[in-house]
Amino acid sequence: MNEQQIQETGASGAAQAVVKPKKSVSIVWIVPLVALLIGGWLLYKAVTEKGPTITITFESAEGLEVGKTKIKFKDVEVGQVEDIQLSPDLSQVIVTAQLTRDAKDYLSENTRFWVVRARIAGGGVSGLGTLFSGAYIGIDPGKPGKTARSFKGLETQPIVTTDLPGRHFVLKAERLGSLGVGKPVYFRQIKVGQVVAYEMEKDGQAVDIKIFIHAPHHERVRKNTRFWNAGGLDVSVDAGGIKVNTESFVAIMIGGIAFENPKNSAPGPAAKEGEIFRLYDRREDIYKKTYVKKTRWLLHFEGSVGGLSVGAPVKFKGIKIGEVIDIKLEFDYDAKAFRIPVVIEIEPERIAMTGKQTIDRQRGNEFLVEKGLRAQLKQGNLLTGQLYIDLDMYPDAPPRKIVYGGKYPELPTIPTPIEEITRGITNIVDKLEKLPLEQIGKDLRETLAHLNKSTEQLYKLMQNLDEKVAPAATATLERSQTTLIKLDRLLSAESPTGHELKRALAELADAARNISVLADYLGRHPESLVFGKEKGNEK
Repeated sequence: MNEQQIQETGASGAAQAVVKPKKSVSIVWIVPLVALLIGGWLLYKAVTEKGPTITITFESAEGLEVGKTKIKFKDVEVGQVEDIQLSPDLSQVIVTAQLTRDAKDYLSENTRFWVVRARIAGGGVSGLGTLFSGAYIGIDPGKPGKTARSFKGLETQPIVTTDLPGRHFVLKAERLGSLGVGKPVYFRQIKVGQVVAYEMEKDGQAVDIKIFIHAPHHERVRKNTRFWNAGGLDVSVDAGGIKVNTESFVAIMIGGIAFENPKNSAPGPAAKEGEIFRLYDRREDIYKKTYVKKTRWLLHFEGSVGGLSVGAPVKFKGIKIGEVIDIKLEFDYDAKAFRIPVVIEIEPERIAMTGKQTIDRQRGNEFLVEKGLRAQLKQGNLLTGQLYIDLDMYPDAPPRKIVYGGKYPELPTIPTPIEEITRGITNIVDKLEKLPLEQIGKDLRETLAHLNKSTEQLYKLMQNLDEKVAPAATATLERSQTTLIKLDRLLSAESPTGHELKRALAELADAARNISVLADYLGRHPESLVFGKEKGNEK
Protein backbone atom coordinates (compact mmCIF):
# COMPACT_ATOMS: atom_id res chain seq x y z
CA MET A 1 0.00 0.00 0.00
CA ASN A 2 1.36 3.39 -1.00
CA GLU A 3 0.90 6.79 0.61
CA GLN A 4 -1.91 7.72 -1.68
CA GLN A 5 -3.98 4.73 -0.69
CA ILE A 6 -3.49 5.48 2.96
CA GLN A 7 -4.78 9.02 2.49
CA GLU A 8 -7.79 7.83 0.61
CA THR A 9 -8.72 5.43 3.27
CA GLY A 10 -8.48 8.16 5.75
CA ALA A 11 -10.88 10.34 3.67
CA SER A 12 -13.65 7.80 3.60
CA GLY A 13 -13.41 6.88 7.17
CA ALA A 14 -11.67 7.89 10.34
CA ALA A 15 -8.37 9.59 10.04
CA GLN A 16 -5.28 7.34 10.63
CA ALA A 17 -1.59 8.16 11.24
CA VAL A 18 0.88 7.57 8.52
CA VAL A 19 4.00 5.62 9.71
CA LYS A 20 7.28 6.24 7.90
CA PRO A 21 10.40 3.97 8.65
CA LYS A 22 13.50 5.80 10.06
CA LYS A 23 17.06 4.57 9.33
CA SER A 24 19.39 4.45 12.54
CA VAL A 25 22.26 2.39 14.18
CA SER A 26 21.27 0.06 16.97
CA ILE A 27 22.99 0.42 20.36
CA VAL A 28 23.61 -3.29 20.31
CA TRP A 29 26.44 -2.79 17.89
CA ILE A 30 28.41 -0.74 20.41
CA VAL A 31 29.51 -3.85 22.35
CA PRO A 32 31.31 -5.63 19.49
CA LEU A 33 32.80 -2.33 18.42
CA VAL A 34 34.28 -1.77 21.84
CA ALA A 35 35.51 -5.36 21.90
CA LEU A 36 37.13 -4.84 18.53
CA LEU A 37 38.88 -1.72 19.73
CA ILE A 38 40.14 -3.47 22.86
CA GLY A 39 41.32 -6.44 20.85
CA GLY A 40 43.14 -4.19 18.45
CA TRP A 41 44.76 -2.37 21.30
CA LEU A 42 45.81 -5.60 22.93
CA LEU A 43 47.14 -6.88 19.64
CA TYR A 44 49.11 -3.72 19.12
CA LYS A 45 50.42 -3.85 22.66
CA ALA A 46 51.35 -7.50 22.32
CA VAL A 47 53.16 -6.86 19.07
CA THR A 48 54.98 -3.81 20.32
CA GLU A 49 55.90 -5.34 23.69
CA LYS A 50 56.77 -8.78 22.39
CA GLY A 51 60.43 -9.70 22.85
CA PRO A 52 62.66 -11.42 20.32
CA THR A 53 62.43 -15.12 19.51
CA ILE A 54 65.75 -16.95 19.68
CA THR A 55 67.06 -20.47 19.10
CA ILE A 56 69.63 -22.20 21.28
CA THR A 57 71.33 -25.51 20.47
CA PHE A 58 72.29 -27.94 23.23
CA GLU A 59 73.73 -31.44 23.25
CA SER A 60 70.73 -32.66 25.23
CA ALA A 61 67.33 -31.40 26.39
CA GLU A 62 67.68 -32.97 29.82
CA GLY A 63 65.55 -31.06 32.34
CA LEU A 64 63.93 -28.77 29.70
CA GLU A 65 60.12 -28.65 29.16
CA VAL A 66 58.09 -26.69 26.61
CA GLY A 67 56.04 -23.93 28.24
CA LYS A 68 57.57 -24.52 31.68
CA THR A 69 61.32 -24.02 31.55
CA LYS A 70 62.19 -20.39 32.20
CA ILE A 71 65.13 -18.26 31.10
CA LYS A 72 66.54 -16.27 34.01
CA PHE A 73 69.12 -13.58 34.54
CA LYS A 74 70.10 -13.05 38.16
CA ASP A 75 67.01 -15.07 39.17
CA VAL A 76 64.75 -12.68 37.18
CA GLU A 77 62.59 -14.31 34.49
CA VAL A 78 63.38 -12.90 31.06
CA GLY A 79 61.94 -15.60 28.80
CA GLN A 80 60.45 -19.05 28.39
CA VAL A 81 61.02 -22.14 26.27
CA GLU A 82 58.38 -22.35 23.51
CA ASP A 83 59.54 -25.33 21.47
CA ILE A 84 62.13 -28.13 21.47
CA GLN A 85 63.11 -29.99 18.31
CA LEU A 86 65.88 -32.26 17.12
CA SER A 87 68.42 -30.97 14.62
CA PRO A 88 68.27 -32.44 11.09
CA ASP A 89 71.32 -34.64 11.74
CA LEU A 90 69.96 -35.72 15.18
CA SER A 91 73.19 -34.64 16.86
CA GLN A 92 71.71 -31.76 18.87
CA VAL A 93 68.46 -30.28 20.13
CA ILE A 94 67.17 -26.88 19.02
CA VAL A 95 65.38 -24.93 21.72
CA THR A 96 63.13 -22.04 20.65
CA ALA A 97 62.57 -19.46 23.37
CA GLN A 98 60.59 -16.26 23.67
CA LEU A 99 62.30 -13.43 25.52
CA THR A 100 60.88 -10.25 26.98
CA ARG A 101 61.17 -6.94 25.16
CA ASP A 102 63.73 -5.65 27.64
CA ALA A 103 66.07 -8.55 26.84
CA LYS A 104 66.51 -7.71 23.17
CA ASP A 105 69.08 -5.02 23.91
CA TYR A 106 71.37 -7.57 25.56
CA LEU A 107 71.46 -10.15 22.79
CA SER A 108 74.73 -10.17 20.88
CA GLU A 109 77.24 -12.63 19.49
CA ASN A 110 78.90 -12.67 22.92
CA THR A 111 75.77 -13.71 24.82
CA ARG A 112 75.99 -17.13 26.48
CA PHE A 113 73.25 -19.57 27.49
CA TRP A 114 73.50 -22.70 29.64
CA VAL A 115 71.24 -25.05 31.57
CA VAL A 116 71.42 -24.57 35.33
CA ARG A 117 71.43 -27.88 37.18
CA ALA A 118 72.74 -29.07 40.52
CA ARG A 119 76.49 -29.61 40.19
CA ILE A 120 79.61 -30.11 42.32
CA ALA A 121 82.88 -28.64 41.06
CA GLY A 122 85.93 -26.83 42.32
CA GLY A 123 85.24 -27.71 45.93
CA GLY A 124 81.77 -26.08 45.85
CA VAL A 125 78.14 -26.95 45.16
CA SER A 126 75.83 -24.88 42.93
CA GLY A 127 72.31 -25.12 41.56
CA LEU A 128 70.78 -26.90 44.55
CA GLY A 129 67.59 -24.87 44.11
CA THR A 130 66.88 -26.68 40.84
CA LEU A 131 66.30 -29.90 42.78
CA PHE A 132 62.88 -28.50 43.77
CA SER A 133 62.03 -25.89 41.11
CA GLY A 134 63.49 -27.72 38.14
CA ALA A 135 66.22 -26.75 35.71
CA TYR A 136 66.22 -23.40 33.97
CA ILE A 137 68.32 -21.67 31.31
CA GLY A 138 70.78 -19.07 32.52
CA ILE A 139 71.95 -16.15 30.44
CA ASP A 140 75.08 -14.01 30.48
CA PRO A 141 74.69 -10.93 28.23
CA GLY A 142 78.41 -10.68 27.60
CA LYS A 143 80.20 -7.77 26.05
CA PRO A 144 78.46 -5.64 23.41
CA GLY A 145 78.72 -6.95 19.86
CA LYS A 146 76.78 -7.76 16.73
CA THR A 147 73.10 -8.62 17.16
CA ALA A 148 72.37 -12.36 17.07
CA ARG A 149 69.30 -14.61 17.37
CA SER A 150 70.89 -18.05 17.18
CA PHE A 151 73.23 -19.26 19.89
CA LYS A 152 75.33 -22.26 20.83
CA GLY A 153 74.51 -23.22 24.40
CA LEU A 154 77.20 -24.12 26.92
CA GLU A 155 77.15 -27.62 28.36
CA THR A 156 78.45 -26.46 31.74
CA GLN A 157 77.70 -23.37 33.74
CA PRO A 158 80.42 -20.71 33.34
CA ILE A 159 82.38 -20.02 36.47
CA VAL A 160 82.64 -16.30 35.80
CA THR A 161 80.04 -14.05 34.25
CA THR A 162 80.59 -10.72 32.52
CA ASP A 163 79.34 -8.60 35.39
CA LEU A 164 81.80 -10.12 37.90
CA PRO A 165 84.66 -7.67 38.65
CA GLY A 166 88.16 -9.04 38.23
CA ARG A 167 90.66 -9.96 35.53
CA HIS A 168 91.48 -12.96 33.34
CA PHE A 169 94.99 -14.39 32.90
CA VAL A 170 96.45 -17.27 30.89
CA LEU A 171 98.87 -19.84 32.29
CA LYS A 172 101.00 -22.07 30.06
CA ALA A 173 101.78 -25.55 31.39
CA GLU A 174 103.40 -28.66 29.97
CA ARG A 175 100.44 -30.77 31.13
CA LEU A 176 97.04 -30.20 32.74
CA GLY A 177 97.48 -32.63 35.62
CA SER A 178 94.71 -32.51 38.22
CA LEU A 179 93.59 -29.03 37.20
CA GLY A 180 90.17 -28.43 35.70
CA VAL A 181 87.38 -25.88 35.41
CA GLY A 182 86.43 -24.53 38.81
CA LYS A 183 89.69 -25.43 40.57
CA PRO A 184 90.69 -22.70 43.08
CA VAL A 185 93.49 -20.15 42.79
CA TYR A 186 95.20 -19.13 46.05
CA PHE A 187 97.21 -16.15 47.23
CA ARG A 188 98.78 -16.56 50.67
CA GLN A 189 96.49 -19.58 51.21
CA ILE A 190 93.36 -17.49 50.56
CA LYS A 191 91.14 -18.32 47.61
CA VAL A 192 91.12 -15.34 45.23
CA GLY A 193 90.05 -16.93 41.93
CA GLN A 194 89.48 -20.09 39.96
CA VAL A 195 90.16 -21.86 36.69
CA VAL A 196 87.55 -20.93 34.10
CA ALA A 197 88.74 -22.78 30.97
CA TYR A 198 91.62 -24.71 29.42
CA GLU A 199 92.63 -25.86 25.95
CA MET A 200 95.59 -27.45 24.23
CA GLU A 201 97.73 -25.38 21.91
CA LYS A 202 97.54 -26.15 18.20
CA ASP A 203 101.01 -27.70 18.10
CA GLY A 204 100.21 -29.86 21.11
CA GLN A 205 103.32 -28.72 22.99
CA ALA A 206 101.55 -27.03 25.91
CA VAL A 207 98.21 -26.45 27.61
CA ASP A 208 96.71 -22.97 28.03
CA ILE A 209 94.85 -22.59 31.32
CA LYS A 210 92.60 -19.56 31.69
CA ILE A 211 92.07 -18.29 35.23
CA PHE A 212 90.02 -15.47 36.74
CA ILE A 213 91.17 -13.45 39.75
CA HIS A 214 88.43 -11.61 41.63
CA ALA A 215 88.69 -7.92 42.42
CA PRO A 216 90.52 -6.43 44.24
CA HIS A 217 93.02 -9.31 44.31
CA HIS A 218 93.64 -9.07 40.57
CA GLU A 219 95.76 -6.00 41.36
CA ARG A 220 98.19 -8.31 43.20
CA VAL A 221 99.13 -10.02 39.95
CA ARG A 222 102.23 -8.33 38.53
CA LYS A 223 104.29 -8.95 35.43
CA ASN A 224 106.91 -10.77 37.53
CA THR A 225 104.38 -12.86 39.48
CA ARG A 226 105.05 -16.62 39.63
CA PHE A 227 102.32 -19.28 39.48
CA TRP A 228 102.71 -22.95 40.46
CA ASN A 229 100.55 -26.07 40.74
CA ALA A 230 99.47 -26.24 44.39
CA GLY A 231 97.71 -29.60 44.21
CA GLY A 232 98.63 -32.30 46.74
CA LEU A 233 101.50 -32.05 49.20
CA ASP A 234 104.82 -30.35 48.43
CA VAL A 235 107.40 -32.32 50.43
CA SER A 236 111.07 -31.32 50.46
CA VAL A 237 114.08 -32.52 52.45
CA ASP A 238 117.02 -30.25 53.30
CA ALA A 239 119.53 -29.71 56.08
CA GLY A 240 116.73 -28.42 58.30
CA GLY A 241 114.71 -31.62 57.97
CA ILE A 242 111.50 -32.52 56.16
CA LYS A 243 109.24 -29.66 55.07
CA VAL A 244 105.62 -30.07 53.97
CA ASN A 245 103.79 -27.21 52.21
CA THR A 246 100.16 -27.07 51.09
CA GLU A 247 97.66 -24.31 50.35
CA SER A 248 94.56 -25.95 51.87
CA PHE A 249 92.84 -29.25 52.46
CA VAL A 250 90.75 -28.63 49.33
CA ALA A 251 93.94 -28.20 47.29
CA ILE A 252 95.19 -31.55 48.61
CA MET A 253 92.00 -33.30 47.56
CA ILE A 254 91.15 -31.67 44.22
CA GLY A 255 94.18 -29.58 43.26
CA GLY A 256 94.60 -25.88 42.66
CA ILE A 257 96.94 -23.04 41.67
CA ALA A 258 98.85 -20.59 43.85
CA PHE A 259 100.89 -17.50 43.08
CA GLU A 260 103.17 -15.01 44.79
CA ASN A 261 105.48 -12.16 43.91
CA PRO A 262 109.29 -12.43 44.19
CA LYS A 263 110.48 -11.51 47.67
CA ASN A 264 113.91 -10.21 46.74
CA SER A 265 112.84 -7.88 43.93
CA ALA A 266 110.59 -4.87 43.58
CA PRO A 267 106.99 -5.49 42.45
CA GLY A 268 106.62 -5.14 38.71
CA PRO A 269 103.85 -3.26 36.93
CA ALA A 270 100.31 -4.60 37.19
CA ALA A 271 99.47 -7.38 34.75
CA LYS A 272 96.94 -6.57 32.06
CA GLU A 273 93.85 -8.51 31.04
CA GLY A 274 94.86 -11.75 29.32
CA GLU A 275 98.52 -11.55 30.42
CA ILE A 276 100.38 -14.84 29.84
CA PHE A 277 102.40 -16.53 32.61
CA ARG A 278 104.24 -19.82 33.01
CA LEU A 279 102.78 -22.41 35.39
CA TYR A 280 105.52 -24.17 37.39
CA ASP A 281 105.12 -27.70 38.69
CA ARG A 282 106.25 -26.94 42.25
CA ARG A 283 106.76 -23.94 44.44
CA GLU A 284 110.52 -24.47 44.69
CA ASP A 285 110.75 -24.22 40.90
CA ILE A 286 109.70 -20.56 40.92
CA TYR A 287 112.95 -19.61 42.66
CA LYS A 288 115.13 -21.29 40.07
CA LYS A 289 116.88 -18.98 37.67
CA THR A 290 115.87 -19.37 34.05
CA TYR A 291 118.71 -19.78 31.55
CA VAL A 292 118.27 -19.06 27.87
CA LYS A 293 121.35 -20.69 26.34
CA LYS A 294 121.33 -24.49 26.27
CA THR A 295 123.60 -27.03 24.56
CA ARG A 296 122.98 -30.72 23.93
CA TRP A 297 125.53 -33.52 24.19
CA LEU A 298 125.52 -37.21 23.38
CA LEU A 299 126.66 -39.90 25.82
CA HIS A 300 127.07 -43.62 25.14
CA PHE A 301 126.76 -46.20 27.91
CA GLU A 302 127.51 -49.88 27.44
CA GLY A 303 126.06 -51.07 30.74
CA SER A 304 122.53 -50.94 32.08
CA VAL A 305 120.85 -47.57 32.59
CA GLY A 306 118.05 -48.95 34.72
CA GLY A 307 116.95 -46.14 37.04
CA LEU A 308 117.88 -43.35 34.62
CA SER A 309 114.86 -41.51 33.24
CA VAL A 310 114.14 -38.47 31.09
CA GLY A 311 114.39 -35.40 33.28
CA ALA A 312 117.08 -36.88 35.54
CA PRO A 313 119.59 -34.22 36.62
CA VAL A 314 123.06 -33.76 35.17
CA LYS A 315 125.48 -32.61 37.87
CA PHE A 316 129.02 -31.28 37.91
CA LYS A 317 130.77 -31.34 41.28
CA GLY A 318 127.36 -31.97 42.86
CA ILE A 319 125.69 -28.91 41.26
CA LYS A 320 122.90 -29.38 38.73
CA ILE A 321 123.82 -27.93 35.35
CA GLY A 322 121.33 -29.72 33.08
CA GLU A 323 119.04 -32.70 32.63
CA VAL A 324 118.49 -35.82 30.53
CA ILE A 325 116.48 -35.17 27.36
CA ASP A 326 116.31 -38.55 25.61
CA ILE A 327 117.28 -42.21 26.13
CA LYS A 328 117.40 -44.80 23.33
CA LEU A 329 118.67 -48.31 22.61
CA GLU A 330 120.80 -48.94 19.49
CA PHE A 331 122.53 -51.96 17.96
CA ASP A 332 125.87 -51.30 16.27
CA TYR A 333 126.20 -53.69 13.33
CA ASP A 334 129.87 -52.90 12.91
CA ALA A 335 130.76 -53.61 16.54
CA LYS A 336 128.05 -56.28 16.92
CA ALA A 337 127.05 -54.78 20.25
CA PHE A 338 124.25 -52.81 21.86
CA ARG A 339 124.75 -49.21 22.88
CA ILE A 340 122.57 -46.82 24.81
CA PRO A 341 122.78 -43.23 23.53
CA VAL A 342 121.67 -40.66 26.08
CA VAL A 343 121.09 -37.03 25.09
CA ILE A 344 121.64 -34.45 27.81
CA GLU A 345 120.97 -30.72 27.81
CA ILE A 346 123.41 -28.48 29.66
CA GLU A 347 122.96 -24.83 30.56
CA PRO A 348 126.44 -23.31 30.17
CA GLU A 349 125.41 -20.08 31.86
CA ARG A 350 125.27 -21.96 35.16
CA ILE A 351 129.08 -22.10 35.08
CA ALA A 352 130.55 -18.68 35.82
CA MET A 353 133.77 -17.77 34.05
CA THR A 354 136.36 -15.85 36.09
CA GLY A 355 139.85 -14.58 35.39
CA LYS A 356 141.35 -12.17 32.89
CA GLN A 357 142.12 -14.72 30.21
CA THR A 358 139.40 -15.65 27.74
CA ILE A 359 139.04 -18.87 25.79
CA ASP A 360 136.69 -20.11 23.13
CA ARG A 361 133.95 -22.27 24.68
CA GLN A 362 134.55 -25.14 22.25
CA ARG A 363 138.27 -25.08 22.92
CA GLY A 364 137.52 -24.91 26.62
CA ASN A 365 135.38 -28.05 26.39
CA GLU A 366 138.12 -29.89 24.52
CA PHE A 367 140.65 -28.79 27.13
CA LEU A 368 138.47 -30.12 29.96
CA VAL A 369 138.08 -33.49 28.22
CA GLU A 370 141.85 -33.69 27.71
CA LYS A 371 142.29 -33.06 31.44
CA GLY A 372 139.94 -35.92 32.32
CA LEU A 373 136.34 -34.65 32.09
CA ARG A 374 134.10 -37.75 31.94
CA ALA A 375 130.43 -38.62 32.39
CA GLN A 376 129.39 -41.39 34.74
CA LEU A 377 126.13 -42.86 36.05
CA LYS A 378 125.70 -42.51 39.80
CA GLN A 379 123.12 -43.50 42.38
CA GLY A 380 120.87 -40.60 43.29
CA ASN A 381 118.40 -42.23 45.67
CA LEU A 382 119.03 -45.47 47.53
CA LEU A 383 115.32 -46.02 48.21
CA THR A 384 114.02 -45.58 44.65
CA GLY A 385 117.17 -46.59 42.78
CA GLN A 386 117.06 -43.46 40.62
CA LEU A 387 120.24 -42.59 38.73
CA TYR A 388 121.69 -39.30 37.58
CA ILE A 389 124.59 -38.33 35.32
CA ASP A 390 127.67 -36.98 37.05
CA LEU A 391 130.32 -34.96 35.25
CA ASP A 392 133.67 -34.83 37.00
CA MET A 393 137.41 -34.74 36.41
CA TYR A 394 139.29 -38.06 36.30
CA PRO A 395 142.97 -37.24 35.58
CA ASP A 396 143.96 -40.94 35.52
CA ALA A 397 141.33 -41.86 32.93
CA PRO A 398 142.54 -43.06 29.50
CA PRO A 399 142.95 -40.16 27.04
CA ARG A 400 139.82 -39.39 25.01
CA LYS A 401 138.53 -36.58 22.81
CA ILE A 402 135.17 -35.05 21.94
CA VAL A 403 133.66 -36.79 18.92
CA TYR A 404 132.13 -34.44 16.37
CA GLY A 405 130.22 -35.21 13.20
CA GLY A 406 126.91 -36.41 14.58
CA LYS A 407 123.78 -34.52 15.48
CA TYR A 408 125.31 -33.69 18.86
CA PRO A 409 128.96 -33.73 20.00
CA GLU A 410 129.78 -36.82 22.06
CA LEU A 411 131.37 -36.66 25.49
CA PRO A 412 133.42 -39.65 26.73
CA THR A 413 132.02 -41.78 29.56
CA ILE A 414 133.49 -44.15 32.13
CA PRO A 415 131.90 -47.22 33.75
CA THR A 416 130.13 -46.99 37.06
CA PRO A 417 131.95 -48.16 40.21
CA ILE A 418 129.80 -51.28 40.25
CA GLU A 419 130.68 -51.99 36.64
CA GLU A 420 134.38 -51.56 37.44
CA ILE A 421 134.10 -53.98 40.37
CA THR A 422 132.16 -56.44 38.22
CA ARG A 423 134.76 -56.14 35.48
CA GLY A 424 137.57 -56.75 38.00
CA ILE A 425 135.82 -59.83 39.36
CA THR A 426 135.33 -61.07 35.81
CA ASN A 427 139.05 -60.66 35.10
CA ILE A 428 139.91 -62.58 38.25
CA VAL A 429 137.54 -65.38 37.28
CA ASP A 430 139.08 -65.49 33.80
CA LYS A 431 142.57 -65.82 35.30
CA LEU A 432 141.38 -68.54 37.65
CA GLU A 433 139.91 -70.42 34.73
CA LYS A 434 143.31 -70.34 32.98
CA LEU A 435 145.12 -71.88 35.97
CA PRO A 436 145.94 -75.70 35.79
CA LEU A 437 143.63 -76.49 38.65
CA GLU A 438 143.71 -80.25 37.98
CA GLN A 439 147.53 -80.44 38.21
CA ILE A 440 147.50 -78.18 41.26
CA GLY A 441 144.94 -80.44 42.86
CA LYS A 442 147.00 -83.55 42.10
CA ASP A 443 150.15 -81.99 43.54
CA LEU A 444 148.21 -80.84 46.57
CA ARG A 445 146.90 -84.35 47.18
CA GLU A 446 150.43 -85.79 46.96
CA THR A 447 151.72 -83.13 49.34
CA LEU A 448 148.97 -83.94 51.79
CA ALA A 449 149.82 -87.66 51.56
CA HIS A 450 153.50 -86.98 52.34
CA LEU A 451 152.44 -84.70 55.15
CA ASN A 452 150.29 -87.44 56.62
CA LYS A 453 153.23 -89.87 56.54
CA SER A 454 155.53 -87.32 58.18
CA THR A 455 152.94 -86.74 60.85
CA GLU A 456 152.73 -90.46 61.60
CA GLN A 457 156.52 -90.73 61.86
CA LEU A 458 156.66 -87.71 64.14
CA TYR A 459 153.99 -89.27 66.31
CA LYS A 460 156.01 -92.48 66.63
CA LEU A 461 159.13 -90.48 67.48
CA MET A 462 157.27 -88.68 70.23
CA GLN A 463 156.11 -92.00 71.63
CA ASN A 464 159.73 -93.26 71.69
CA LEU A 465 160.81 -90.12 73.47
CA ASP A 466 158.11 -90.59 76.05
CA GLU A 467 159.06 -94.23 76.63
CA LYS A 468 162.90 -94.04 76.64
CA VAL A 469 164.15 -90.52 77.03
CA ALA A 470 161.67 -89.39 79.66
CA PRO A 471 162.87 -91.76 82.47
CA ALA A 472 166.55 -90.88 81.84
CA ALA A 473 165.74 -87.20 81.82
CA THR A 474 163.86 -87.57 85.08
CA ALA A 475 166.83 -89.29 86.76
CA THR A 476 169.21 -86.63 85.49
CA LEU A 477 167.01 -83.91 86.89
CA GLU A 478 166.91 -85.61 90.26
CA ARG A 479 170.72 -85.89 90.40
CA SER A 480 171.10 -82.27 89.36
CA GLN A 481 168.75 -81.20 92.11
CA THR A 482 170.78 -83.16 94.70
CA THR A 483 174.02 -81.59 93.51
CA LEU A 484 172.57 -78.11 93.74
CA ILE A 485 171.44 -78.74 97.30
CA LYS A 486 174.92 -79.88 98.31
CA LEU A 487 176.50 -76.90 96.58
CA ASP A 488 174.17 -74.54 98.39
CA ARG A 489 175.12 -76.06 101.73
CA LEU A 490 178.79 -75.85 100.88
CA LEU A 491 178.64 -72.18 99.92
CA SER A 492 176.40 -71.04 102.75
CA ALA A 493 177.76 -68.33 105.08
CA GLU A 494 177.75 -70.62 108.14
CA SER A 495 179.93 -73.37 106.67
CA PRO A 496 183.83 -73.34 107.09
CA THR A 497 184.20 -73.63 103.39
CA GLY A 498 182.14 -70.50 102.98
CA HIS A 499 184.43 -68.56 105.35
CA GLU A 500 187.55 -69.79 103.59
CA LEU A 501 186.06 -68.90 100.26
CA LYS A 502 185.21 -65.37 101.40
CA ARG A 503 188.77 -64.83 102.78
CA ALA A 504 190.30 -66.14 99.59
CA LEU A 505 188.14 -63.77 97.59
CA ALA A 506 189.25 -60.83 99.78
CA GLU A 507 192.91 -61.69 99.35
CA LEU A 508 192.37 -62.06 95.66
CA ALA A 509 190.83 -58.59 95.58
CA ASP A 510 193.87 -57.12 97.42
CA ALA A 511 196.22 -58.79 95.01
CA ALA A 512 194.28 -57.35 92.12
CA ARG A 513 194.60 -53.85 93.57
CA ASN A 514 198.33 -54.25 94.04
CA ILE A 515 198.74 -55.45 90.50
CA SER A 516 196.76 -52.39 89.33
CA VAL A 517 199.07 -50.06 91.30
CA LEU A 518 202.17 -51.82 89.93
CA ALA A 519 200.89 -51.55 86.37
CA ASP A 520 200.22 -47.87 86.87
CA TYR A 521 203.73 -47.28 88.25
CA LEU A 522 205.38 -49.16 85.40
CA GLY A 523 203.34 -47.10 82.97
CA ARG A 524 204.81 -43.92 84.42
CA HIS A 525 208.39 -45.27 85.15
CA PRO A 526 209.20 -48.02 82.69
CA GLU A 527 212.96 -47.56 83.39
CA SER A 528 212.46 -49.02 86.85
CA LEU A 529 212.38 -52.46 85.21
CA VAL A 530 216.11 -51.93 84.40
CA PHE A 531 217.44 -49.65 87.14
CA GLY A 532 215.02 -50.54 89.89
CA LYS A 533 212.95 -48.27 91.98
CA GLU A 534 214.73 -45.10 92.98
CA LYS A 535 213.97 -43.00 95.96
CA GLY A 536 213.10 -40.02 93.84
CA ASN A 537 210.56 -42.03 92.03
CA GLU A 538 208.70 -43.35 95.01
CA LYS A 539 205.90 -40.99 94.41
